[in-house]
Amino acid sequence: MSDIFSRIEHSRTADEVVQQIESLILEGVLRTGDRLPGERELARQFDVSRPILRDALKALEARGLLTTRPGGGTHVADVIGQLFTKPVTDLISMHRKAVTDYLEYRREIEAIAAEYAARRATPEDLALLDRIMARMDEAHRTGDFDDEAEIDVEFHHAVCECAHNIILLHTLRSCYRLLSEGVFQNRLLVFTVPGAREALLEQHRAIHTAIKAADPIAARKAAMDHITYVERSMAEAERSGDWQRVSRLRLRQRSEAGDIEPTRKRS
Repeated sequence: MSDIFSRIEHSRTADEVVQQIESLILEGVLRTGDRLPGERELARQFDVSRPILRDALKALEARGLLTTRPGGGTHVADVIGQLFTKPVTDLISMHRKAVTDYLEYRREIEAIAAEYAARRATPEDLALLDRIMARMDEAHRTGDFDDEAEIDVEFHHAVCECAHNIILLHTLRSCYRLLSEGVFQNRLLVFTVPGAREALLEQHRAIHTAIKAADPIAARKAAMDHITYVERSMAEAERSGDWQRVSRLRLRQRSEAGDIEPTRKRS
């Protein structure tokens, strides 16, 4: 955090501070919940007076980009969550068709993001992607299911950041928010499909490899193949789960009705 703010070079006005913080939020450098340095330190980094800094922070807070917590400092506001309001997320979670539409949207948009990432990723982007991929490998090795699912979302965040397109960044972040908030609980069923964890790891690795190789065609295909697999696996897991539910009910009902005779020991 201490290295992302730049010295104001010209008139040192509140407007210039506002513009710089706006850009950092828009480019995804500052993310929801990130805490800004204290007033004294932030004024030093911008090389402006504390009254000028206060005016800038007040302007950003008035516009809903920053929020001040009593005794907790100044944080980036939850601007991403506002793309999907609570009534909309509730509707999405209750309607099955929304899951299909969600995955259809992600398949196309993530394909574009992966393609752009392969064309535009900087060495720093690739270093971050390498670290996330290494963590994913480790979570898979140790069998840490929760960590693996969390890193899955983080990986897709990073690919989107590598694309260096502001609109892609914020629309996909809002989509991933639906995952992190559990709107699509059945997505976790994918991990129950035999061989799914290994397949998902290889798919993420294929996306990672294509981006590192600066191969936009391969990156696009790998991203689309991944979402197609997720969609197919979710359907398979749901069908399998429903079969098990029906089988259990059938067995319980027939046992209670006396339709199933106890197994007799052979003489």
